[in-house]
Amino acid sequence: MSRVVSLLLGAALLCGHGVFCRRVVSGQKVCFADLKHPCYKMAYFQELSSRVSFQEARLACESEGGALLSLENEAEQKLIESMLQNLTKPGTGISDGDFWIGLWRNGEGQTSGACPDLYQWSDGSSSQYRNWYTDEPSCGSEKCVVMYHQPTANPGLGGPYLYQWNDDRCNMKHNYICKYEPEIIPTSPVEKTYFTNQPGDTHQNVVVTEAGIIPNLIYVVIPTIPLLLLILVAFGTCCFQMLHKRKARRTFIKDSTPLSSECLAESLNSNL
Repeated sequence: MSRVVSLLLGAALLCGHGVFCRRVVSGQKVCFADLKHPCYKMAYFQELSSRVSFQEARLACESEGGALLSLENEAEQKLIESMLQNLTKPGTGISDGDFWIGLWRNGEGQTSGACPDLYQWSDGSSSQYRNWYTDEPSCGSEKCVVMYHQPTANPGLGGPYLYQWNDDRCNMKHNYICKYEPEIIPTSPVEKTYFTNQPGDTHQNVVVTEAGIIPNLIYVVIPTIPLLLLILVAFGTCCFQMLHKRKARRTFIKDSTPLSSECLAESLNSNL
């Protein structure tokens, strides 16, 4: 669960003409009010040790009813870029870190020209849109795809390492992006909804669904479970000892009452 806590560390104000203009936190789900566009979630981990493999990222998205990001066209690519640009703008404490998307291939070490055609989307999308960086994919043992996010790296032959795609070994650790079906009504009463313009369409709205206080409390409480159990055991032991002492005291008083009466009677007889 410490991994989940790291999701809450990245935040930014998303503003500009025709783009997001609300605070979005890494780990939030972003939905469009027109109910036609998918929802998205940027899962950014500031701690390198908390980042995940391709399969872990895939399972994380699927466990929430979504899938790793598939991209249908350049417009959707630009939308994701806009979200990442605002999420990772200067001053948010977010540094370099690529993002897993749902593109991968099931094959062993192909290096031929047919290799790029072997890639498929994990959510079953038939989209043929690709945004490879120069000389990518390199294939070989690299079968899973990331969206570059290396803003501090020196540009390469294909320009800055930003938002273009690269194949990587599937066991490497990265951030990831989930994609969900459009949501009609927020499912949680504690969720907070924001409205703002959709990039590239000044008449559409975006709903940013905030996780709310209850999930955040879960992230705090779960690591403290051992301490809570220890306190519970100590409290139970204390109660048991108090009850045992009280019972022993009552037994002593009960047993000593006849003896006290006999001593009193004998004392009276002696005086007489």
